[in-house]
Amino acid sequence: MSTDATAIVGFITLFVLMMLRVPVGIAMGLVGVLGFGYLIGDIGPAMKLLAQSPIRTATDAEFAVIPLFLLMGAFASASGMSRELFRAANTFLGHFRGGLGIATIAACGGFAAICGSSVATAATFSKVAYPEMRAHGYPQSFATGVIAAGGSLGIMIPPSTVLAVYGLITEQDIGKLFIAGIIPGILAVGMYIATINIIALLRPKFLPSAPPHSWSERLDALRGIWAVVLLFIFIIGGLYGGLFTATEAAGMGAAGAFIISVLRQKLSRAEFWKALIESLRTTASVFTILIGALIFGYFLTITQTPQKITEFLTGLGLGPHGVLTLIMLMYLVLGCVMDAMAMIILTIPIVFPVIKALGFDPIWFGVIIVMTVELGLIHPPVGMNVFVIKSVIKDVNLSTIFYGVMPFVLTDILRLAILIAFPILALWLPSHM
Repeated sequence: MSTDATAIVGFITLFVLMMLRVPVGIAMGLVGVLGFGYLIGDIGPAMKLLAQSPIRTATDAEFAVIPLFLLMGAFASASGMSRELFRAANTFLGHFRGGLGIATIAACGGFAAICGSSVATAATFSKVAYPEMRAHGYPQSFATGVIAAGGSLGIMIPPSTVLAVYGLITEQDIGKLFIAGIIPGILAVGMYIATINIIALLRPKFLPSAPPHSWSERLDALRGIWAVVLLFIFIIGGLYGGLFTATEAAGMGAAGAFIISVLRQKLSRAEFWKALIESLRTTASVFTILIGALIFGYFLTITQTPQKITEFLTGLGLGPHGVLTLIMLMYLVLGCVMDAMAMIILTIPIVFPVIKALGFDPIWFGVIIVMTVELGLIHPPVGMNVFVIKSVIKDVNLSTIFYGVMPFVLTDILRLAILIAFPILALWLPSHM
């Protein structure tokens, strides 16, 4: 069998295994080992890869950025910072028509700045914001749709674990990637809020308003979010000013979140251990995918799949943006069957050489890819955030959540078009580092 045929069989086998519910990392590792062994005619070296890759990944200091940022998010979530963010946003915005939805988006954006995980953001605000919206008469579809969309901000606004993994795979500066995500992240928050305002304008009876809060209540709520603001400025300011690397920033962020939680007496012994266990579980899941992708990458290297795909796509005569459109469509399709991290780890080694050959900026492309993957978190028929919300809110149907999130899917497509048309939105801040 030729190398091309072997590569095709390998990809088919990989997707069949994933459809059979085999974990993505294990599926990639299995196909990688068997494919590598078949092509070189000896399973021995392939088994050595299986033994060496986990050790190499687990002991690489650069990969420490992932568990440390996850730990920071776990401490922040356990200490109740999400509730304080929602309360502060609600006191200022809740009296507008659709104001609780706007407050949820604003709070999700703030929490994303110290969490870095879309799934964690969606799960947290399913518990914090959903009961408030339902208590004030908001429809189920709108309430869950807002939470699903707001949760997707977790992988765009820095620090983002998905951006960090992209940087590790492509050997790009993770600090610059984080800074590049700030303006697109703010744009996402602004466009989501604009979407809610449009819904309120077109259907005024669909979204209720709440009684306004007094200024004393607002000022009291603002005092509760100092920790979030301090932590974000500390991490992003240190990265932008060159005071520390992304890995050092992750360590400082995790330590800062822990110290703030202890000083405010918000982190009990039980919550501390719960945060450690949750971050450990997520880290193990991410590293399993990374190890599997590393083994699968050796198989792709022998088949020369990345080089051949680059030659094929650049030879289509579609131009750089035509090829980019094809890549974006591929990610939207993959979003129906894979989660965000798996998509990035599996496809970037194949797609990135194409992007370099077309002359696109790798930092800008990282932001674009994360935005596209973000769409996969909420669009039907899968939508990881949608399933997370369903697991937390038992009495809502998946179809109801998807119905509520569709206006935000359209907003994301428009935002993606804006970022493609105006790369400066992602590149202006990194250019000043």
